[in-house]
Amino acid sequence: MTKTRVGRSALVIAMAVALVNCTSGPSEQEAAAERQARQQAEKAEYMKVKRERHVAAEMVMPLMATGSHMAPMPAPAQPQYQDDFEQFDANPVKRVADEPVSTFSADVDTTSYSFVRKQLNRGYLPEKSAVRLEEMVNYFDYNYPLPTSANRPFLPTVVVHDSPWAEHRKLVHIGIQGYELEQREQPDSNLVFLLDVSGSMNAPDKLPLVRQSIKLLLKTLKPTDTIAIVVYAGAAGTVLEPTKVAQAAKIIEALDKLKAGGSTAGGEGLQLAYRLAESNFDKQAVNRIMLATDGDFNVGLSDPEQLTDFVERKRQSGIYLSVIGFGRGNYKDALMQSLAQNGNGIAAYIDTLAEAQKLFVEEATSSLFPIAKDLKIQVEFNPAVVNEYRLLGYETRALKEEDFNNDKVDAGDIGSGHAVTAIYEVTLNGQPGSYLDESRYTSGDSGAGNDVSAEMGYLKIRYKLPGEDTSQLLEQPIMSAAKVTPAIMQDVNFATAVAGFAQLMKDGKYTGQWSLDDAFNLALANKGEDYYGYRGEFTQLIRQAKVAEEAEF
Repeated sequence: MTKTRVGRSALVIAMAVALVNCTSGPSEQEAAAERQARQQAEKAEYMKVKRERHVAAEMVMPLMATGSHMAPMPAPAQPQYQDDFEQFDANPVKRVADEPVSTFSADVDTTSYSFVRKQLNRGYLPEKSAVRLEEMVNYFDYNYPLPTSANRPFLPTVVVHDSPWAEHRKLVHIGIQGYELEQREQPDSNLVFLLDVSGSMNAPDKLPLVRQSIKLLLKTLKPTDTIAIVVYAGAAGTVLEPTKVAQAAKIIEALDKLKAGGSTAGGEGLQLAYRLAESNFDKQAVNRIMLATDGDFNVGLSDPEQLTDFVERKRQSGIYLSVIGFGRGNYKDALMQSLAQNGNGIAAYIDTLAEAQKLFVEEATSSLFPIAKDLKIQVEFNPAVVNEYRLLGYETRALKEEDFNNDKVDAGDIGSGHAVTAIYEVTLNGQPGSYLDESRYTSGDSGAGNDVSAEMGYLKIRYKLPGEDTSQLLEQPIMSAAKVTPAIMQDVNFATAVAGFAQLMKDGKYTGQWSLDDAFNLALANKGEDYYGYRGEFTQLIRQAKVAEEAEF
């Protein structure tokens, strides 16, 4: 309701009062009662307008950009949410003499960045446990050199440069670019969409956005690709048997009939989706289940360990599972991450139609077509050169040293054209600024030979090609004097800005006096071409973080 309608209501009341005065002449008591009634009516109209504006505010960004000026808008009322993120502490500093080897699983998920963006766009700082640095950094594309063969699908780029937030320290930037399948190399897609249509999905950024997202993906698929749709609420059911994309109208009709309501029998839906995928399995195609949900499983098979065990067993059959999150309120991120990791798929979060465009149109090949599985990264630092190190991010992806050579240990799966970025912060021997005191009883003799004395460390990468069970190994030394092109250095600097911003959003424990202004300036100076505008959007997120409020979780 507008101010004009409020004014008209008040005018009608005033005219009625005037008419009464002209006829009978109210007593003083009656006049007071009329004034009170008029004030209550006006207050009721005002509160209704205020509530409507709060609802509208939920659908817009709390900061509006005009040129280079960001004008803060009042943030909407913050409800209490039950979103569940895994709690973790940032990786600690480690002494090379004590623990020279660092091992972790690759991660190309992007859920954290999208979730953080959604919260900042609403005017609030993100929950700290929702900030996963590696997912923030890996949200962006980087122009690393491309591999030339699917048989050797990874090409590492290593850059050593000064840390912007810690004087006397260095950053070791490791970029691993995946091979991009040409169109003729892309197999058919055999997809089963498992859609949550429970009552909690009845919101504009949930089921309606799911429908829009799938319709975008339809435009990128081949006519020979196949789609089936399974839904779950209080129970699970098949609403579309496997259908060729050539019959897109039939698929869209099924989507448009979906409505939200009921409880959430997610486990039952998973079982049905796998049965449908198995009955229509195509050895020559990519067989994948795409789970779209706000994350709550509360009916039937719902125990997290049982669910992940079920998915882990099913991946052996060649059916992968990817998880796409929508909306806020009861998003069970820890469960969604576990399902995707055990299902050899990606975990992503769609907060806007633009994000759906990014995931299902611009990056459709990397979302659908795997080029390798179980990608593991291991770095051994040279104690003759490096005193201490810490890995930025990947806390939930840590592996034991012995896991690296064990092909039975599951790790990250990489799609066509995906890149993986990892950053270490190191302190060199003989340089000030160490976090750890020198050990009183440890000898300074590292035993390193002269032939490796110039190496900062050694990088190893293990992966399996699709359909294979035996891993392959890539390895190379990490040299501090390696030459870097200006284009690569620009990407390295931008990734560093994202990593610094993520640390500030998490706890800023290791960033010293480095600020959001510093992150903004570094990102802006290295934004580059930015064809789709994602890097420019990131710089504005930094500015929004400066005026965002603490949220109550």
